[in-house]
Amino acid sequence: MENAHLRLGLLEYVRITEKTSTRIRLRVDRYMGEDRQAHLLSVFGNDSDVGAITAAVHENAAFSLTFPNGETKEVSLGEHPSCYKGAVALPGRKHPVRHLLAVSQELHTNGTAGRTLLLRYRRDEAWATLASFLGLPADPTWADHVLAVAERKKRIEEIDGIGCEPVLISATTEEILEWIGDGLRSQALALPTVSGPIRWPDVSVPDVLRSIVPIPA
Repeated sequence: MENAHLRLGLLEYVRITEKTSTRIRLRVDRYMGEDRQAHLLSVFGNDSDVGAITAAVHENAAFSLTFPNGETKEVSLGEHPSCYKGAVALPGRKHPVRHLLAVSQELHTNGTAGRTLLLRYRRDEAWATLASFLGLPADPTWADHVLAVAERKKRIEEIDGIGCEPVLISATTEEILEWIGDGLRSQALALPTVSGPIRWPDVSVPDVLRSIVPIPA
């Protein structure tokens, strides 16, 4: 955890009532978003601040987000977000740190409308995710061919991230089935020669996050 503060973002929210104005600031360890649209927001702090941010997320409030490199954007989770709260006990602290994970409606239904959001881009992992979310008849060995097609067609776009390297893959089920068909006809792809279960990459979310959190220079 050395120099962990260099990897964190900062979320600011100003709550204004008839009599007072309160500025709430929380540290951000994970974020995924496109311009003003936040898809995933992970913050931690004390109980009252996390509670206030949770309420603001459900009210479709706008937040000021500062990235580790100093860039600032105004972001919002949009309509119908989902929030998950927890607590993290730390040695030497009497009270646990409160944690909030907020997810946009689109990320909650990831893969619909021809848009798939990923924490990072690795061809084998991306292909397994697409096959699962889109219900594709697929084989793990097809990853390089199909994702190479997506790359040539510029369907893979890097989006904003903190603590991850997220991408957006824009491709519908029908389009990917067409790419698979073209690959089979050209013999760039081959159907499995034996029947039986197919083993896909086994990668956990903690493994993904641990491998993609560089410390800025």
